[in-house]
Amino acid sequence: MNQNDSSNTLKIIPLGGLHEIGKNTCVFEYNDEIVLLDAGLAFPTDGMHGVNVVLPDTTYLRENRHKIKGMIVTHGHEDHIGGIPFHLKQFDIPVIYGPRLAMALLQDKLEEAGVADRTELRTVQPREMVRISPSFLVEYIRNTHSIADSFSVAIHTPLGVVIHTGDFKIDHTPVDGERFDLQRLAEHGEKGVLCLISDSTNSEVPGFTPSERSVYPNLDRIFAQAPGRLIVTTFASSVHRVNMILELAKKHGRVVSVLGRSMLNVIAHARTLGYIKCEDDLFVPLNMLNKIPDEHVVILTTGSQGEPMAAMTRIANQAHRQVKIREGDTVVFSANPIPGNTIAVVNTIDKLMMQGAKVVYGRDKGIHVSGHGAQEDQKLMLALTRPKFFLPVHGEHRMLVKHAETAQSMGVPAENMVIVNNGDVVGLTTDGIRIIDKVPSGIELVDSSHAGVVPDRVLKERQQLAEDGIVTVATAIGWSGELIAKPEVHLRGVATLVEKEKLEQSIVQTIETVVENRWSEYTQTLGGSVVEVAWTRLQSDIELELRRLLRRELQSNPTVVFLLQTPLQPPVTTARRQRSTAKVAS
Repeated sequence: MNQNDSSNTLKIIPLGGLHEIGKNTCVFEYNDEIVLLDAGLAFPTDGMHGVNVVLPDTTYLRENRHKIKGMIVTHGHEDHIGGIPFHLKQFDIPVIYGPRLAMALLQDKLEEAGVADRTELRTVQPREMVRISPSFLVEYIRNTHSIADSFSVAIHTPLGVVIHTGDFKIDHTPVDGERFDLQRLAEHGEKGVLCLISDSTNSEVPGFTPSERSVYPNLDRIFAQAPGRLIVTTFASSVHRVNMILELAKKHGRVVSVLGRSMLNVIAHARTLGYIKCEDDLFVPLNMLNKIPDEHVVILTTGSQGEPMAAMTRIANQAHRQVKIREGDTVVFSANPIPGNTIAVVNTIDKLMMQGAKVVYGRDKGIHVSGHGAQEDQKLMLALTRPKFFLPVHGEHRMLVKHAETAQSMGVPAENMVIVNNGDVVGLTTDGIRIIDKVPSGIELVDSSHAGVVPDRVLKERQQLAEDGIVTVATAIGWSGELIAKPEVHLRGVATLVEKEKLEQSIVQTIETVVENRWSEYTQTLGGSVVEVAWTRLQSDIELELRRLLRRELQSNPTVVFLLQTPLQPPVTTARRQRSTAKVAS
């Protein structure tokens, strides 16, 4: 079989989630049919100034929008559904299938973004099969993860069954009682799985990932020992964890006040769908807490990752209007920092402790477990599905490599797997798997303006402003090339050992030198008088020389803005107009 024969090749194109954590987005393409699996976002790094959201580059999808038949959503985490509202502003998705909780959360996002009419949302049940296009029949298989209502999928294609695990761990005692459908995976393994695409996040971690239920006794002990208010922060989407916290609040005779829009939203939907079961009287508005003894209060809040605008961060910064830390408070971080957030989290913890709170945090406290399977979970997945080919996804490069090594130890030949980058086109046939092409990949950045994608040029300007500051120079030049006024120089964010007066003198001298030596290059004369000046080119050339000067004098590369004020019209034009007016008068 010819692997380049597109009619016999299934293309698998990850646009996000490889060599990184987040923005998981995958494209399945067969002939002229495209099915998307998840569309997540990631959060900005420190160098992405003013950026709120990081998305994968969707150039390929925009160019092939006519092929898109639908989307598969595996679960409701932001790194799997957060990008969908942004994508729908650029191309339509006819139908999106997904679990009830994920679809409820997504519906809110689409309505808020004003794109709810760009697609149709359909909920699915465990073992339900949905026909998305002639070549793609998708079966939803219940799995266990850190959010309720999570699925793996078996994608039936003309070439065979491809199983995508989604995010998973194998939890034998799930909080909601919804167990991993291992039997269905085994049935597919018995019949034959062409390819397994599997979550690699914890591929470096030996053993099994503990059950979510293992957190319960440790949280129970903290609740029992806390002398005053309990302030607990965790991921809003960790429905099982939130459910346990609410159970423990009721057990220990405490009421709960919820802070954070996302936390309120998830709890509301999870209660409606039955994933959280509690009475209404467990919840108390924040403004009523002063009437309740501290030892009967739990404040459940967002901000476990030190996000600048989250409730917990604002409390730590003493910027929250209604909640202030006081002696006797116990603050619980029931989450580990994700890569890149460690500094923000420890700074938040420090501030809370300085204000008198006892803060419970850290892996050794047993108050958080991962939602991703470790090596033994991954081995069990491989053993049940027995795939012919293997594609590790969702993880940084070393994680993908380690997962591939685990697959080899389980009998998958090295030549039957590939480690790929975002944008690589994986060609899968019944005979082989290999990289056959490359599509545009990278990132698209969105800031709080929501005006669209932040261009690379804008981000570079922001980075330059943050690193080296800005120098603004304003001056006025007359028709004869003379400086009408002394240039105004303003330095912002510029560190310099050069005296400002000396720097201003150098700037003036640079401007005068350009004008004196090159004035004739920019002017057109008539009868010995200047009739036109190429002001724009003059301004550009002076700005270039100023950049060179400042780079040399300051040993840095500040942003330079040169403002040039020019006369409205040349003297010769004014003289002609005066003569013309005199003739008319006569």
